[in-house]
Amino acid sequence: MSNELQETSTAPAHPDPAPVPAPAAPHPHHHHGWWWKTLLAGLALWIVTIIVTLFTRNTNLVPTLILLGSFLVPFCVVLFVVERVTGSISTLQLILAFFVGGIFGVLGASLLEFPLQKSFWIYGLVGLIEEFVKGVLLVIIGWRVVPKTAAQGALLGATIGAGFAAFESAGYAFTAAITAQGIDLVSLLQTEVVRAILAPVGHVLWTAVLGAVLFGCAHLRPRFRWSPWILLAFVASALFHALWDSSSEVAAFIALQLNGRAMQELQRGFLTQSVENSVSTLATVLYVVGLVIVSAAGIITLWLILRHFRRAESLWKTNVSVAAS
Repeated sequence: MSNELQETSTAPAHPDPAPVPAPAAPHPHHHHGWWWKTLLAGLALWIVTIIVTLFTRNTNLVPTLILLGSFLVPFCVVLFVVERVTGSISTLQLILAFFVGGIFGVLGASLLEFPLQKSFWIYGLVGLIEEFVKGVLLVIIGWRVVPKTAAQGALLGATIGAGFAAFESAGYAFTAAITAQGIDLVSLLQTEVVRAILAPVGHVLWTAVLGAVLFGCAHLRPRFRWSPWILLAFVASALFHALWDSSSEVAAFIALQLNGRAMQELQRGFLTQSVENSVSTLATVLYVVGLVIVSAAGIITLWLILRHFRRAESLWKTNVSVAAS
């Protein structure tokens, strides 16, 4: 009996606590690199879909080609943003910005552009309308984003621009595919390739410029603040947009002006085949050069804006810290 009491008295009053589990490893989706992995995988699927479509002649695969070819690059832009965004922007908000922003952007732009007549100013008006619609979506979707920084605004703007580009490209691809003779697969694929290559320096870039200034002018505060720089950024984005859209016609006009023989033949009302081919080749070269120049101007503008606001935000934080101390 005494031995039992002794054993009971020496026993611990409480059992040992359960071991604390080791902290979980970061979710693999948080690692960088998913955007280019998705791009490569999607490109492979797009190629396989083309091969199967050509082999089977199955027209039911055409919508798959349109959606995959139109959404691949813009969706990879969203993944690129997801891997870099910080603050209160969630992945779900970015996905909604891509789809909802893209759909409402295309619908709003279509309604506002419907009454426009073909004229010299059509590209400028289209640029103003589409950038205005995307700017409104930026304000609505980014209203609760905290803190509001230029980088956050650029990333959110790129996401909305990517959604706009995806749905717009799907429309262009569908239009290119439908002809009086049936489905033109070659024209469809050419449209998708060109628009996929240009997608990162089109709507994505212009809306990123506007978003960077819109959010940057908030100076880390939870609410937007008006500044004349926002209006300037809007005008600049619309101008870049107009120059981008009009590059083809501007290139053709310059090519005609540079070819003296073409101008002489036009006075007679027609162009010979050799002169037409020469003008077309020069116009293509000028078109590509024009796109490169506009793209470079947009990229440099965005870089300068981000650098300016990065310094301003750093200075603002310093002043706040000094005031608090």
